[in-house]
Amino acid sequence: MDNLAHALVGAALGRAVADRHVPRAGLVGAVAANMPDWAETFFGYWGWSRADFLVQHRGITHSLAGALVQIPVLILIIGLVARAWTRWRGSGSIPPWRWLTLCVAIAFLSHLFMDWQGSYGWRPFLPWSSRWYYLDWVAIVDPFFWLLPLVALAWGSERHWIPLSGLLVIGGFISLLLVWRHDVVASWVLALSGIICVVAIIGWIRYWFGPVARQRAATLALLLLVLYTGAQAVAAGSRKREIQQVAALRFGTGASWAALTNVGRPFTWEAIYATADSVASDDWWIARHLRQPAVVHALDDTPDGRAIAQFARFLAAEVDTTNATIYLRDARYARGGRTGWAVMSIRMK
Repeated sequence: MDNLAHALVGAALGRAVADRHVPRAGLVGAVAANMPDWAETFFGYWGWSRADFLVQHRGITHSLAGALVQIPVLILIIGLVARAWTRWRGSGSIPPWRWLTLCVAIAFLSHLFMDWQGSYGWRPFLPWSSRWYYLDWVAIVDPFFWLLPLVALAWGSERHWIPLSGLLVIGGFISLLLVWRHDVVASWVLALSGIICVVAIIGWIRYWFGPVARQRAATLALLLLVLYTGAQAVAAGSRKREIQQVAALRFGTGASWAALTNVGRPFTWEAIYATADSVASDDWWIARHLRQPAVVHALDDTPDGRAIAQFARFLAAEVDTTNATIYLRDARYARGGRTGWAVMSIRMK
């Protein structure tokens, strides 16, 4: 999911798990929850080519092996910095290692699970296997993963202009984004988001929680997210069975299929079906052309071709003999056109 969702959920987890034992547990949780993405900067994520992005994003830093390295390193860094800061100031509490470990580990692992639950995918067994895994439950961007933890963090914050200003900036950004992209957001999502904002304001004014009860506020928000995600998982299971049956009827038992999450429209999934020769949905169809010799060469013998091949869930190709160019695309994100982050163009030799 997006980094704002990771940060807010991580902050709520930090408070819910270790607020009474770890100073600034919310901040620690937010940092730990984004660590897999930050660590990508050391592995070529910011390379000069699109191939670097496709290969490195959600790469080794998001794997289980990567987690076994990053979690202890992050715990050690935060623990040593906290101890040095406390000694320098001459006051404050030092976080116990066991509670700091629990806070960092749970927040870090939340990033991996939140990425896994979408349709972009997760590669847990790198470097031994580059296979992608998908739960196809929740979209890569979901406003409720912003609003629910943000409200809990707001209710549990001190009534001071500094935390309030930060919360207003984040809340304003979310509101503007929802209004700007209202065309792709379901009407019920917009309405419910507005209700959540009103409830958040009432809870702030009436002081429903406050710093003393901020752990309970964070726990409540996380429980609501668990119920929300679980409901989508149940609905996704039903939708997947339906798509699998249609795939078998239309393309045979050997057809591959998926239920792709729709951004802005929770509890809805786009059907996608594929055979060796074509990729289709309920209202579109494209040929794959993967058996053509030029395409095989591009996929096997060029860095860009290998990059898109290992990333694409439903790979398709277009051969333009006029321009001597092969266009490789992942049909999840690009069904037509010759530009975009999920399209790779390769000159034929």
